[in-house]
Amino acid sequence: MSSPSRRAKPGPVLTIQQVARRSGVAASALRYYEERGLISAERAASGHRRFERSVLRRIAFIVFAQRLGFTLEEVKQELDKLPSDHIPTGADWEQLSQVWTQRVDERIAELQRLKRGLAECISCGCLSLAQCRLANPDDRAGALGAGPRYWVGARDIKQLLP
Repeated sequence: MSSPSRRAKPGPVLTIQQVARRSGVAASALRYYEERGLISAERAASGHRRFERSVLRRIAFIVFAQRLGFTLEEVKQELDKLPSDHIPTGADWEQLSQVWTQRVDERIAELQRLKRGLAECISCGCLSLAQCRLANPDDRAGALGAGPRYWVGARDIKQLLP
């Protein structure tokens, strides 16, 4: 993390509409993010929100993290790791984004499993894991619990194989 001496000077403040227009996020969502502690705003004498320009980077992080499947609580946990003594630098953001690599790899693996399974199931035609003689003979996956066990936990399935 950077030292406090590298504190960036605050730039011009933005209204909620300017932030919404620039970020592509609705003003109602920005108010919700503020309520949840993901972003912050100062209040003008009129009571209107005024955001530092650096909030745009936080919002971009929120949007991107949600597209990766992070919940808002997980996003907040990551944002809380940012330094509070200065506006985050590129290095601060890079360090924070390391968490994404594992999540992206997990999503890619999951999508590849789904793609393989989709092709197998469509070509078979039975469309039933409970009856499928190839993917789930004698409904062995059912012993692991409800739901699509082959897709939610490949580790569990290995213990069922003969």
